[in-house]
Amino acid sequence: MVEYREIECKSALNRVRGMPFSWSLNPYRGCAHGCHYCFARPTHRFFDLGIGEDFTGIVYVKRNLAAVLAGELARPKWAREQVALGTATDPYQPAEGRYRLTRAALEQLARFRTPVSLLTKNPMIVRDIDLLQEVEARAGLSVCFSTPTVDEEIWRRTEPGTAPPLQRLAAMRRLVDAGINAGVLMAPLLPGLSADRAQVERTVQAAAEHGACFVGSNVLNLSAELRGYYFGFLRAEYPELLDGYRRLYGEKYAPKRYRERVAARVDELRQEAGIVDRPQPPRPGPPAARQLGLALP
Repeated sequence: MVEYREIECKSALNRVRGMPFSWSLNPYRGCAHGCHYCFARPTHRFFDLGIGEDFTGIVYVKRNLAAVLAGELARPKWAREQVALGTATDPYQPAEGRYRLTRAALEQLARFRTPVSLLTKNPMIVRDIDLLQEVEARAGLSVCFSTPTVDEEIWRRTEPGTAPPLQRLAAMRRLVDAGINAGVLMAPLLPGLSADRAQVERTVQAAAEHGACFVGSNVLNLSAELRGYYFGFLRAEYPELLDGYRRLYGEKYAPKRYRERVAARVDELRQEAGIVDRPQPPRPGPPAARQLGLALP
């Protein structure tokens, strides 16, 4: 059972640096999707809560988000820079069905002609096709469906609270058919699991079959705060991979040459699948990590 705690936010937009967008917007803190690799888990420590069951079981709802956002967008100095919606927690997680904060935020973004990039795992987004079309027409929009894998076993173990991958891709198809620039972000790709060539090929092919306008990717990163939790997950579900991960993740990012090899694999398979002459979202590159021995494919 998820506990929803309603809070008042003082600001809605968050200034972002070092990314391909300048502002982010997150209607919720905490996420019922329960992805074990989620980099946002440690943010719950701000509330003196844990990064495990607390993060998935206690979700904070910014009930005044739309009003605060409208005030920020109405400022004369607002330059209508791109806003990334859902960078930390999914804007269409189950709480959205009740609170509709994401829809309210999109209404304000459309009203003030602000371009949007949106990331989600949830087919609930099809509820807002009409509004997404309005944002696209007035300011520009791209929607990324986070789909690291279409393998059902890996999905069930790594993302226990999310919709099945093929349901996400079916929702993406509906958006594409409605004229919305929508595609797949394979992130994070998990070494030894979804980053394997055969797994990447299956996911890219499924994206192509569902009409993806683009395919991007990123390899898992593990902050110091998340590493212990994620290694505990591996110990329980994939103990044979644990030693390899310890070698691969001596620091936050996997070695640069490993990340480049996975990115090249995705690009090659994307082109083979025919997803080539369509726009792709920028793929941020993490700082170079020191070169470590690689033990995982």
